[in-house]
Amino acid sequence: MLAKEKYNQIETVWETKLPLPLVGRGKVRDIYAVGEDKLLIITTDRLSAFDVVLPNPIPYKGRVLNQISAFWFERFTKTVHHHLMTIDIEKMGLPESILRGHAGALRGRSMLVRKTKPLPVECVVRGYVAGSGWKDYLRTGAVCGHGLPKGLKQCEKLPRPIFTPATKETAGHDININFAEAAKRVGREIAERLRQRSIEIYEKGADYAASRGILIADTKFEFGIIDNVRAQRAVPLLLIDEVLTPDSSRFWPKDQYEAGHDQPSFDKQIVRNYLLEIKWNQAAPAPELPAEVIEKTSRAYRDVYKRLVGREIGYV
Repeated sequence: MLAKEKYNQIETVWETKLPLPLVGRGKVRDIYAVGEDKLLIITTDRLSAFDVVLPNPIPYKGRVLNQISAFWFERFTKTVHHHLMTIDIEKMGLPESILRGHAGALRGRSMLVRKTKPLPVECVVRGYVAGSGWKDYLRTGAVCGHGLPKGLKQCEKLPRPIFTPATKETAGHDININFAEAAKRVGREIAERLRQRSIEIYEKGADYAASRGILIADTKFEFGIIDNVRAQRAVPLLLIDEVLTPDSSRFWPKDQYEAGHDQPSFDKQIVRNYLLEIKWNQAAPAPELPAEVIEKTSRAYRDVYKRLVGREIGYV
């Protein structure tokens, strides 16, 4: 469903209705089956805060998230296997009728991917002590079981990145677990590969982002496997979902960084701050957002894209 926002006449996509089998509709993404072994993932402009989807779409958000992920998938091609096949809708093999009728909802915000079986573990990597990690550190001197040096400041860079897996919950927040619990869920050999690969991707991404003026404080990755290769000795792990985006990561402006307090961010924290200011009870239905909050949030998403990729966000 395309909609034009009155305050700036930018077309947004709130929800799609394609004549394809709908696999799922998440808080942000609509997923369709394309044949037996492929998925079409469409990143809408929906935004959730405190686990509730807000009524206002954010212009450009879906295209930014989709194209940032595509940028990283391409950049990491020699580092890790991934599920992305193409983001060019003309190369997806979709029926001409879908291209004619839904090009506006697909172009720039969709990707055709290999279908995988997602592993039941969120692969979180933390490079700084922030968010729930900071609260954990204050309480225990550790983050998710990782003992850390005494005297760290809020948002201080860690001596080295740490792997802090979490469960994948269908509703509510994911739950932090230790490495042993992750190994129980996916097997020790795969858990060790997830840890090694996640830290490697984080470090390479963080180094690049820092060169573009962005600090990646923490992030989460998801991996999947192809079911029909399960019998192989070393099961290929594919990086899936979204990668190092403002929604899956904590992005800070490098030139404003100073340990000891919360940092400004390039993400939906702008919306969270507004909702906290108006003392919303964090239960559905969510309140309408003012035009200035929507525009400020949209601008933050576009800014992070331009910094990372080196050009303005556009259609593909």
